[in-house]
Amino acid sequence: MRVDLLTKEYPPEIYGGAGVHVAELVRALRTDIDVVVRCFGAARDAPDTFAYDVPTELADANATLATLGVDLQMAQDVQGADIVHSHTWYANGAGHLAKLLHGVPHVVTAHSLEPLRPWKAEQLGGGYRVSSWIERTAFEAADAVIAVSGGMRRDILRSYPALDESRVQVVYNGIDLERWKPTEDEDVVRGLGIDPDRPAVVFVGRITRQKGLPYLLRAAATLPPDVQLVLCAGAPDTPGIMAEVTAGVEALQRERSGVVWIDRLLPQHELAAVLTAGTVFVCPSVYEPLGIVNLEAMACGLPVVGTATGGIPEVVADGVTGRLVPIDQATDGTGTPIDPDLFVADLSRTLIEVLSDPALAAEMGRAGRVRAEQKFSWSQIATRTREIYASLL
Repeated sequence: MRVDLLTKEYPPEIYGGAGVHVAELVRALRTDIDVVVRCFGAARDAPDTFAYDVPTELADANATLATLGVDLQMAQDVQGADIVHSHTWYANGAGHLAKLLHGVPHVVTAHSLEPLRPWKAEQLGGGYRVSSWIERTAFEAADAVIAVSGGMRRDILRSYPALDESRVQVVYNGIDLERWKPTEDEDVVRGLGIDPDRPAVVFVGRITRQKGLPYLLRAAATLPPDVQLVLCAGAPDTPGIMAEVTAGVEALQRERSGVVWIDRLLPQHELAAVLTAGTVFVCPSVYEPLGIVNLEAMACGLPVVGTATGGIPEVVADGVTGRLVPIDQATDGTGTPIDPDLFVADLSRTLIEVLSDPALAAEMGRAGRVRAEQKFSWSQIATRTREIYASLL
C-alpha cells in the first residue's frame, strides 16, 4: 500500500500542532506502509518527501489562491498512490483534486474547522470564504474523515450536516513518549530567564484568537507575587492580535516580576526542560480540537489547567491529571466567553488552587504522564489509522 500524505507543515517547517501530528504519524506508519509526503515550502532532504513552492505567478496573490497553486502541483504528482490523506484546509484541496483526478480514496484529518475560526477573516480577508469552500468541499466528498477527538467529531457533524456520520471516525492525537519526558536542565531554564526555584505557570502556543492568551494575561495579574508566568508564544496570526498580546505582556511586566516571554520556537529539548521546571501548564483556549501541547506537558509530568471546551476534557482528567475551567461560550463560531470576566476569574481561581498545593500538583503531573502512556501513544494511533486505510481498499 502506498499512501500519499499531503500537508502544509512538515519538519523542519513546523509552527503548530498539525505539523507535529503529521511528523509523528508518518514515522509511526512507515514501519510497514509506503508513505510519500508532499508538503509546502523549501526542499527537504528526507527520503520520499517532496516539497512544493507557490507558483511565481501567484507569489503576490491572496494566501488562499497561493495555496491552491501548491495544491494543483501536489494533486498532479499523487498519481500511483492507493490512498491520499490530507491535513488542514491548506492540503484538503490537493486531496480532493487528487481523488477526482486519479480515482483514489481521500482521507481527511480535521485539526480545526474553518466555520469555528471566523477570526481567520482578519488574516485572509475574502480568502477566508475560499478556505471555507475548500474545506467544505473536501470534507463532504471525502471517503473518510478523521477527527482528533470526540468533541471535534461533534463539531464536524454540526458544521457539515451533509456528512454521513459513519464516515467520521475518531483517532486521537498522540505523543512521542521517548522524546517527551521529564527533562531536568537548569542551565537551559536559567538561560531562558526562568528561575527554577520559583513556581511557574507555563503557556505554549501560537498567538491566535483561539488560544485565549489575552484572558490568561488578565488572570495572571491576580496570581501570587512569587509565581512566574512563562509564555512560549509566537507566530502571530495578525498584527492586531500581536499588538494586543504585546500590550498585555508589557502591562503585566510593569506590575510584577517573573513574566518571561519567549517568542521563538524552542528546540524540543529546551521546551521539555521548560515544561519540567514548571509547576502547572495552562491551556486557556476558547477553541481546541485536542491540544498536542497538553499531551507534551503531561508527558513531562506537568499538571494541566485547561478550558473545558473542544477535546480538552478528553485529555485532561479533571481532578486527576489537572483541572478543567468552566466556560459558557457564544454559539456564533468564535468561542468567545459570554462572560469574559467570569472566565478570567475562574481561570485565576483554578490556577491558584493548583499552585497552592505543590504536592497535589506533582501527583497530578505523575498521573498525567501515566494517562499519556495509556491513551495517546503513536503506535496505537497508527494502528487505528491503518485500519481506516484498509477499510477503503
